[in-house]
Amino acid sequence: MNLLPLARATRPSLPLSTAAAPLRSGKLSAYGGARIAQPRCRHAADLSASAVAAETPRAGEAPAPSVTAEEEQFDWLDQWYPFAPVCDLDRGAPHGKTVLGLDVVAWYDRASAGGEWRVFADACPHRLAPLSEGRIDDKGRLQCVYHGWCFDGAGACKFIPQAPALGPPVHENSKACVASYPCVVQNNILWFYPRAEPEYKDVQQRKRPPLIPEIDDPGFVNLYGIRDLPYGYDILVENLFDPAHVPYAHKGILRRIRMEDPGRVDYDKEGGGPMQTKTEEANVEGFVSAQERGFFQFVAPTTLVCSPPQETPWVLLVFFCVPVAPGKSRLIWAFPRNVGDWLHNISPRWLYHVIQNLILDSDIFLLNVEERKFATAGLDNWQNACYVPTSSDSMVITFRNWFRKFCKNQIGWATPQVDQLPPIPTKDQLMERYWSHVVQCTSCSAALKAMKALEVALQIASVAVIGFLAVAKGTLVQRAAAVSTAVLCFAASRWLANFIQKNFYFQDYIHAYK
Repeated sequence: MNLLPLARATRPSLPLSTAAAPLRSGKLSAYGGARIAQPRCRHAADLSASAVAAETPRAGEAPAPSVTAEEEQFDWLDQWYPFAPVCDLDRGAPHGKTVLGLDVVAWYDRASAGGEWRVFADACPHRLAPLSEGRIDDKGRLQCVYHGWCFDGAGACKFIPQAPALGPPVHENSKACVASYPCVVQNNILWFYPRAEPEYKDVQQRKRPPLIPEIDDPGFVNLYGIRDLPYGYDILVENLFDPAHVPYAHKGILRRIRMEDPGRVDYDKEGGGPMQTKTEEANVEGFVSAQERGFFQFVAPTTLVCSPPQETPWVLLVFFCVPVAPGKSRLIWAFPRNVGDWLHNISPRWLYHVIQNLILDSDIFLLNVEERKFATAGLDNWQNACYVPTSSDSMVITFRNWFRKFCKNQIGWATPQVDQLPPIPTKDQLMERYWSHVVQCTSCSAALKAMKALEVALQIASVAVIGFLAVAKGTLVQRAAAVSTAVLCFAASRWLANFIQKNFYFQDYIHAYK
């Protein structure tokens, strides 16, 4: 993934933050790591993999996990999940997504005091039509477009067109209501809590999403993105915890930094090398790891923060990993930084997304195949199926230990799920960008619309110039200039069409030629 080169740092002890309130932005902890506000841990556990990875097992022997925690299962339903960055949500229309197996719809309730985002179950109680295909009516209510039923911000049905005005008030029946989930906008991201029962209405008083103070810091600029991915949640998180793959899987995209290795005389072109990583503390709510190029903090189940050492300019890589369904996940990212703000201000967001989508594309096929091989071997047999002898795999081992210990290698889906991966997709289906990203991103959607209009304009200009040339009289120089203009317009339209196809629909990535 997009793991930017971070400056070197020593590997200090970095305890997992247990702050109950937001920490002040722009400051590092005493150990230099990013600080995240989160709930207090209930039971601590030593889930360190550093000692495991430091030793090299004999061939065919998997390292044994170092876990001494008392049994405690991770509660997938007692968590907040990110829906989408608010900048990618149109207030004039509902938006549907699947999260943790739940089909949910987000819409902006302008009828409420000051206006608020709402998250409902994406099913009309009448005939279960998707409310995400509906509209916001002239009274600010969410309207199902199948039969016109309308719902207010609390999920109560306010209007059934087919019910006689003088008849019984059937719209007031509890069966006419839509399940409404607690939701909150934090760090300019819409989050929701996947329990709609009345006792969870005030869950924000007890628990809130992880807070990244730097995202809200006016001294930082930030870049959001979102993309659906054709592999599961655990594969996504594992890959983000694996910086050693960056110079190889993303060759030709990310800047190479040669890793120093005393005694080595044979370096490859990619510049890979050993990575010393140490996990100081881990528990059911996550863990923190320190390595030579920065710090990684995992706040289960969704939030991963990569931060550089204190003495370097701040560039945080914040990833939100969303379980969607078996074999499907969603990545939301935010990259707050307090350097290069002038470049951020003059560069369109879609241009950054072009590079970030290419990075995601460059290992999609690898991860999709890997997931299926893991499924064949069985995740309970992961450490026997995989040979992970170096410290570079330390964080991957730590996550796999966490996922096994606290989750039994399973995601606690909110709805029943078929326990099998979807059919094997073709490569163009794996790497398609339009449905997985563009339609979810306001900047890329607007850029695509503008480029398509420009493409048509160039084609029309080319034809118009040729037509004008056919009927007008002019000197040889003028006619030659007209022909050149027509050719240039046509060539520009063809180049633009190719650019659109590669960056907004599909672009293959062939590792052998990188």
